Amino acid sequence: MDESIVLLLNGWAGRFGLFDGLMQALVSDYLVPVWASVVLMGLWFHGTTAMERFLNQLVTITGALAVGLANAQVIILNQLVFRERPFVNLDLNVQFYLPTDSSFPANTAGVGFAIATAVFLRHRKLGSALYALAALWGIARVYAGVHYPTDVLAGAVIGVIAAVVATMIVRRGAFMLRPVLRTFKFFYAA
Repeated sequence: MDESIVLLLNGWAGRFGLFDGLMQALVSDYLVPVWASVVLMGLWFHGTTAMERFLNQLVTITGALAVGLANAQVIILNQLVFRERPFVNLDLNVQFYLPTDSSFPANTAGVGFAIATAVFLRHRKLGSALYALAALWGIARVYAGVHYPTDVLAGAVIGVIAAVVATMIVRRGAFMLRPVLRTFKFFYAA
C-alpha cells in the first residue's frame, strides 16, 4: 500500500509546472521549519500581560525541546531500522535531492508535528495551522519520492509524543525558568 500511494502521488510529478513548483517549495528543508520557527519566535515576544508572555515563552521553549526530543528519537530509530528511500526501489520522477539516510521515520514530520503540537496545546488555531503545514510538508515529501506514507506517519507520531513529553517537562520545570526569563527580559531578549 505504501508503494501504491507513492506511485499515485508521484504520478502527478512533472505534469503541472505550477503545482510542481509549489510542491518543490513545500518539500524543501527550509520553508516549513522557517515558518514554524517564525511562529515560535513571534510567540516568544507576544503577550499583552507579563503572564501571557511568560506562558508563550514556555510554548517556545517547549517547541524547541520537542524538536530536540523528536530528532533524538529519529536518530535512535535510524540506527535500529534502515529503510531505503522510495526513489531507490521505485521508478519515480524525483522532485528533490536524493537523501542517503534512512527513510523511516521521516525526521521532517517529527519536527513539523513536534512544533505544531507544542503550539496547539496553548493556541488551538495557530497550532492547527501548523498541523496543516506539517501535513502538507509530509505529503510533499511523498509526492517528491523521498518518503513513504508510513515514514511520515511514524515521524508525526514521534513529533506528537515528543511535544507531549516536552510539555510535561517544561510545566514541571517552569518555576526554574522564571529567573532565567527575567534575566532575558532585563537584556530586552524576552
